[in-house]
Amino acid sequence: MKIKKIETFPLLHRLSAPYGDANGFKKYRSCYLIRITTESGIDGWGECIDWLPALEVGFKERIIPYLIGKSASDRLPLIAVIQKWHRRSAAAVSMALTEIAAKSARLSVCDLWGGKWRDLVPVYASFQSYSDRSDWIDHSLGLVEQTLASGFTMAKVKIGGRAFQEDLSHIQSLQSMTGERMPLILDANQSYDTAAARKWEKYLSKWTNLLWLEEPMPLNNLPEYKLLRASLSVPIAGGENIKSAEQFLPLLSTNSLDIIQPDILHGTGIEDFRDAMQLARHFGVKVSPHSYDGALSRLYTLFAQASLSPWTKMDKENIEPVEWDVMQNPFSELVPLKPFGGHVSLPDGIGIGIEINQDLLDRYRWDGSSYYE
Repeated sequence: MKIKKIETFPLLHRLSAPYGDANGFKKYRSCYLIRITTESGIDGWGECIDWLPALEVGFKERIIPYLIGKSASDRLPLIAVIQKWHRRSAAAVSMALTEIAAKSARLSVCDLWGGKWRDLVPVYASFQSYSDRSDWIDHSLGLVEQTLASGFTMAKVKIGGRAFQEDLSHIQSLQSMTGERMPLILDANQSYDTAAARKWEKYLSKWTNLLWLEEPMPLNNLPEYKLLRASLSVPIAGGENIKSAEQFLPLLSTNSLDIIQPDILHGTGIEDFRDAMQLARHFGVKVSPHSYDGALSRLYTLFAQASLSPWTKMDKENIEPVEWDVMQNPFSELVPLKPFGGHVSLPDGIGIGIEINQDLLDRYRWDGSSYYE
């Protein structure tokens, strides 16, 4: 089962209006897909995220020449080499080779991993709340209202990118609009120190619909996280930028977080991503994976969550929700999968069980022009 061909699909979409979080505005969305095909005609798709020129050069000049002629069944050794060069590229290769392994065995990805615990996985609508509009709060509320009307039942919104009182006005308006009945996540993108984060407790303690507070502070000070966790009345989540299962160990062993949030695209591949999830289970910690930057990676995240053992026998839902990007992003349509009633029903065909939208690959293919500002 030797690798015969590798195709790359760098994709770019310039947004009609910028949106963002506490880290700033996004003016474009990008995506990088690969397709690996073996000599026997079995193919598999993978995805990564980074600056497109760097990814294209890296694949064309180093990764593809290295992989051509190698056995696709040597997934782990191949990924171990590529991750030394570029870990995000290794993530894409791991997805593609995983699908090839599943197809060659005539299994779905979940069956390759040992089977699903569930066919439905809950998802929450993930918003980038800030815009350059003077009425950004009203605009944000309108987006949330529209998305809830489409069938989502949970949402994540941003804080930390404006002065405290302005952010508070946004959240209070949102709570008033929904009657505090919508399960809600507040994400600060590591923008506070401990004192600033504690200012929210006066309000967090009164709101009964909050699922968690996400990354209120930089994750490089775990003692402060542990102190903050002890002083807040809501769970604390984080870890989207952590690069390996091993790096989650300090957070778990010091009881610094209630929920960890690994991201396939920020690590070294699907195997290490699943190791992080299982590691959390060994520590009795919840896992709600971060999955904002890509539709194919989100599908693999959903597969992994469906294959993850329940956190507790006492929870009726018994599995934590997965992030679902609801902002303007045509690449969400690359994988034709839609939530219904706040859940996603997973495909169970061979491999990933679903076809990539080829029309979008042609429509949004990056032309090589400059786009980074």
